[in-house]
Amino acid sequence: MKKFSITIAGGGSTFTPGIILMLLDNLDKFPIHEIKLYDNDPERQATVAGACEILLKEQAPDIRFVETTDPEEAFSNIDFVMAHIREGKYAMREQDEKIPLKYGVVGQETCGPGGIAYGMRSIGGVLELVDYMEKYSPDAWFLNYSNPAAIVAEATRLLRPNSNILNICDMPIGIEELMASSIGLSSRKEMDVKYYGLNHFGWWTDIRDKEGNDLLPQIREHVSKHGYVTVEKSKQHSEASWNSTFAKAKDVQALDPETVPNTYLKYYFYPDYEVAHSNPEFTRANEVMEGREKFVFEECQKIIDNQTSKGTELHIDEHASYIVDLARAIAYNTKERMLLIVENNGAISNFDPTAMVEVPCLVGSQGPEPLVMGEIPRFQKGLMEQQVAVEKLVVEAWVEKSYQKLWQALTLSKIVPSAQVAKDILDELIEANKGYWPELSKEGAGTLATDEVVKS
Repeated sequence: MKKFSITIAGGGSTFTPGIILMLLDNLDKFPIHEIKLYDNDPERQATVAGACEILLKEQAPDIRFVETTDPEEAFSNIDFVMAHIREGKYAMREQDEKIPLKYGVVGQETCGPGGIAYGMRSIGGVLELVDYMEKYSPDAWFLNYSNPAAIVAEATRLLRPNSNILNICDMPIGIEELMASSIGLSSRKEMDVKYYGLNHFGWWTDIRDKEGNDLLPQIREHVSKHGYVTVEKSKQHSEASWNSTFAKAKDVQALDPETVPNTYLKYYFYPDYEVAHSNPEFTRANEVMEGREKFVFEECQKIIDNQTSKGTELHIDEHASYIVDLARAIAYNTKERMLLIVENNGAISNFDPTAMVEVPCLVGSQGPEPLVMGEIPRFQKGLMEQQVAVEKLVVEAWVEKSYQKLWQALTLSKIVPSAQVAKDILDELIEANKGYWPELSKEGAGTLATDEVVKS
């Protein structure tokens, strides 16, 4: 049986050890010849890689391990890239969250101004990785779960239309685990779902068990009373911010009680509530830096110091199982049904065919085959049209280096109350992101007229 070679791009990420542990736990289903960690921050990566090398020696000594900052070494002779990069790290995420809050606007890493700022940083980094893969391993597949996934997916659609890229997000997977738990199932894999939307912006419309029994009424009832909070605490996050998010889903669902929503819709439906319950001095970025970031790096250092993983509290990242399933679907042509971010092309019949939508797909060796979700209601369609316009304007602003289009994107975001507030936030974000964003020009709106101009 073929053994696969994988590059994890973002080797210094706090999520890398959990992904390594998940890969090790699935070697019977997805055998591995080599794992390479690649990062442009050698010091940060060294700590994670040092621990991961010991984990591999203990659990799978036959797997070759490489830690590198050299693109040629990282991307040569591989089958898959698993990419989860964060341009600017948590220091810039903190700016993404705190700058909008100064103006009474939601500060969040993927929604509104924070997501736009992060997207402007991420596009170039992800495209660079795609280009390395295509140069050194042109037949490999790029599994991208770098945020903000919606903006990154639109950029890859527009600027690398023929590349082997799958854009994915594990948030729906986490929510589906909570749904399964809420009705007494042991795993989301016992359910088949219908879902449509944009990334961090969608709705489940049908959920059934493998015998075809309708589970949605039971799940809807639970969400209407408790959100996604379940009695099984192991399924919940430990941080207070996440648990309030899961609870708030009941208020989000009230807008369309026939469906169950993605949790991130709370930022668009209840921005005033979110701002009122935010601490401008201590945001989610601070929570992560003092929580997961500190924990993972301390655990990695402990493994290095002790030269053994015995007693470590590092654990498998269950969300990462989605990455293994996706790689297996491509490697073995399994046609597994999975939620992916893909070009619409009629999957939602009454929506922009070029929009990057999140829908169920059958995944095989040729990539995803989106399932047709049909027409969507006016409420969701209106919300999605506004949001997809924001995402497209951000990518056009990045391509054209256009201040005007980025201002338009911020103004159009449902979270931002006015064009003046959008401009004030944008001007401060430009200062904070010097060296990360393209230098924006205020001269006109650029020359990008159509998708075809960029693709040619």
